[in-house]
This record gives sequence, structure tokens and C-alpha cells, in this order.
Amino acid sequence: MDQRRLVDRAKHGDHEAFAALVAPIVARLDAAARLILRDPELARDAVQDGLLRAWRRLPGLRDPDRFDAWIRQLVVNSCLDLIRRRRRRATEDELPAVEMGSETDLAVEIVDRDQLDAALRRLDPEWRAIVVMHYYLGMPLPDIADSLGIPLGTAKSRLHRSLGQLRSTFGEPMDNVVQVREGQFA
Repeated sequence: MDQRRLVDRAKHGDHEAFAALVAPIVARLDAAARLILRDPELARDAVQDGLLRAWRRLPGLRDPDRFDAWIRQLVVNSCLDLIRRRRRRATEDELPAVEMGSETDLAVEIVDRDQLDAALRRLDPEWRAIVVMHYYLGMPLPDIADSLGIPLGTAKSRLHRSLGQLRSTFGEPMDNVVQVREGQFA
């Protein structure tokens, strides 16, 4: 069944249609929430809150073709709301799995992931959210700005500054970034 039909059924209260819409993307939403919040328990809470928001606001969704982007925005906003409520930095934890080529040496993979984790940890959570939304979720900057309720120029500036901070953490140009699923970079 196509997404438009599932969205329409879910808008009218069909729980199974909503579950069918969410099932293919929930793992990616959880991984993004873990990257933003740095805590697997908080990430699960944020994803659950985002899905609850989606269920409640689904009747107001105007464009069924934007369901995936819309629900990603809701989950990211849930993450940021959790951070604001807690008014502290989230607990540090390991990064979610990044798919790498089979030729990659395990030791190199571990070191690269550790360096990336350390670099992301140094970013402010709201800046880290922009990096995750853009590079991990593949969202364009205008959608990120709209989702976070900030001007496009601010989103561009924060992404640019975040990348500069990541580069300085690595102490070298980021030419050796790790390519992950769907052509995005981490």
C-alpha cells in the first residue's frame, strides 16, 4: 500500500496504518536521537514522544508525501525539548552503528568512531542536532531551519561553525570522513 493511503487511513485513527508508516524509519529515528542526546534511554523517550506528537498531530498533516520529513522534525524537536527541560548536557554514550565497508579494518573503525564520538560530544546539543539532521538524516538546511524555528542563515552558520569545531577537534582537514548509508557522511 502506498504512503498516501496509509497516511489517510492513519489520519482517521487506523493504528495499524500508523505502525506501518513508522516501522521502516523508527530505527533511524532512534539512532538520530541517540546522536543528539548521547543517552540511549533519553533517545527512546524522545522517539516515543515524537511518535506520540505525530499521532496526535497527524490529522493536521497537509502533505502526506512529507510524512517522513515531518516525523523526523517532530523527533528532533522532542530531543531538543528534552535537553531544554533537563538543562544539562546529556550523558555520554556510544554512537549508534555506522555501516562501513567490509574491507575496513576493525581497529581503524573503532578508532574512527571513537574520534567522531569525542568530536560530537564537544558540540553544543543544538549544534549537534543540526549536524545529525543534515549529515545523518540527510535533511536539507531549509527543512532544518524550519524544523528548529530558526532563520536559514542561522542554520547555515551553526552548521559551518560546527564543522569548523569538528575539524579543529580532529586537527586536520576532514577529507577522511566515513561514508554511511544513503550517501551521507559522518
